[in-house]
Order: sequence, then structure tokens, then C-alpha cells
Amino acid sequence: MCFKTGPPETVGVELEYTVHASADPTTYIDADRLCQALGDHAPPTLRAGSANLPMRHGSAVTLEPGGQVELSTVPQRSLTDLHEAVGADLAELTERLARVGLELGGTGIDPHRPPRRMLSTPRYDAMATAFARRNDAGRTMMCSTAGLQVCLDAGPPSRWAAVHDLGPPLIALFANSRQHAGHDTGWASARMRTWLAMDPSRTRHVPPGDDPALEWARYALDAQLLCVRRGEGPWTAPAGVTFADWIGGALGYQPSYADLDYHLSTLFPPVRPRGYLEVRYLDTLRGPDWFAAAAVLTALLADEPTIDRVRELCAPVAGQWALAARLGMADPGLAKAATAVRDLALERLDLPAALLQDVIEGSSRHEWFGA
Repeated sequence: MCFKTGPPETVGVELEYTVHASADPTTYIDADRLCQALGDHAPPTLRAGSANLPMRHGSAVTLEPGGQVELSTVPQRSLTDLHEAVGADLAELTERLARVGLELGGTGIDPHRPPRRMLSTPRYDAMATAFARRNDAGRTMMCSTAGLQVCLDAGPPSRWAAVHDLGPPLIALFANSRQHAGHDTGWASARMRTWLAMDPSRTRHVPPGDDPALEWARYALDAQLLCVRRGEGPWTAPAGVTFADWIGGALGYQPSYADLDYHLSTLFPPVRPRGYLEVRYLDTLRGPDWFAAAAVLTALLADEPTIDRVRELCAPVAGQWALAARLGMADPGLAKAATAVRDLALERLDLPAALLQDVIEGSSRHEWFGA
């Protein structure tokens, strides 16, 4: 089910944002203030019993553990439709926050505040315990990072390979999270640095191969358990136990298909197959710039000739995930590949002039972050 095939027809986005007080972005936001802003759109993790209504154009509102707001859109059949629907829902969310003196951040990691958790759920508590065994990166991810996820129909197998090849160049092109908690991290994308440092068994990219579904199955089996759902008590998973170990009897009982589905939801590779391709490697972008990243990715995966050209342009920097996060466009090889695929995307896009200009500006705005 993770690799449904068929013609690529739809595109959606998931937009995460840190939330700040307009008067002083270095202060922490309390849950009551955020709940007041979201009203009936608030998720149950923030307000028990909330209706959790979608926004006017269908986007669902959720929260990350540190209080980051996420809009998950309804898939659209064209970039123009996506721009209209997401733009309207994002404007509504921005207006709601502004009424109580709050505003959305515009970078992939909180530039002002150290991580602090707002939400406590069995899942988040278990995640925090598991990540803390290794280092502080998991806590930073949970509470301080914000990503732009582009969701595309899986389409032909070549899309899976190409969207991975595009990872390092597009990380470099859109990196904007050098500042974290008031300090210069020295990395173009401190957000991606955080993800790479967490738990490689669940955040590294899925190894390439001729059979993506088989490689994904192996990846899932080899990943350590992050949490185990229980009716009572904490969901903490025993250290070092993989899903394959669970099947082998490590927990004293067999997992169900529902347990497998839940385990898959705790895996965070740069591209995650979910019946569609969830591209997770981009920093969130300020204001309307999300559209540039979504449009560029969509254009570059539109057809086989374009995909072939993409893979050719990206080949010199294939697999350079960490280098892209650290240096961004300051690396000559990454800058060359990123510029080439952006230009290719602009050639392929069929958009109204105003939207095309938005893509041009939004895909050029962040180059200096890597310098």
C-alpha cells in the first residue's frame, strides 16, 4: 500500500511553523493562548474534545510537541488550485494568530528559543524517552523544527529514485535555518542537521535499489521501536528492539497489522512512502515561498524525459545529504546542481505569469543562507 502506482495527478503540502509572540519572538507561547487563536480548529492534543474543524479550504490543523502549527492540505489536481486553496487557509491561520498577538515563523528551526515541549501525550512522552537515550537532537526536532513537506502521487518507480537524487540540491537551494536559539549554528540547514543526528535507523534515507518496496520493508523491519501503544501505562519502547525483533518474540507477544501501521508512522526518512511520496527534506519557508518549492518539485517529476534529465544533473552530488545541510549553496557542486534543476523546473512550468514570478523569486531568495 505504500507504493501505489498510477499516473501522477495530485499534489499537496504540509506546512509546519514555529509560533512566536509578535511583540517578542524570544518568549515562549502558552497553550491557552494558542488554543484561543485556533478556536474550533484546535487539535485534541491541545484541547480535549475539540471539534478540530478543517480550515475553509479543507486544510487540517495539527500541532507538533513544541507547539509548532501544521497545516495539512487537501490534495489538488493543479498547482494553481493548490496555490489558491493553501494561500486562503494560510491567510486564515495567520489572521487567527494575529488576533491574539501571535505570528508564524519563517525558517526551518526556531531562531530565537531553545527547545521546550508544550504538549504531553503517550506518543510524545515515549518519543522523548527514546530520543534522549542517544542525544539532544530528538528533543530539538520535536520542539524546535519546522518543515515543508510536499506530497506527490507515487507515479512510476523512476519518481522514487529522482526525488531522492533531488534531495541534496533542493536542501541546499531552500536552506534557511542557520540560526537556532539565538546562535549561529554554522549550518545552512540546522533543521536537517538535527534530523540527521537523531536516530539513523529511522531518519536516514531508504537505500536505493531495484525494488523500492522491498528496501522500504527492510528499512521498517530494521528500525528500532520508538513507542509501543498500550491501554494503560507509558508507551515507552525497550531500548534497541527493532520491529523485526518484535516479530521474533522480543516483547513476548506478536505485533498486529495495526502495530505495523503505527510503527511506519514513527519512521522519518527524507522521503516517506505512504501510498504517495511524502517529501520531508525541505526547511519551511516564509510566507508564500512554500509555493516555489512545491512547484519546483512537481515540475521536476512531471514526466520521464524530465526525470532522466534531473537524475543526470543531480548525479555529481548524489547522497550528499549532510554536505547540503552544512554548506548549502556555498558548496560549488551543490550550487551548480541546484541552479540547474531550478532552471529546468522553470522551463517546464506552465503557470500564469504572476505565479511563475513567485516561483522565480521564492526559489532564489534563500541562496545567501549557505554563504
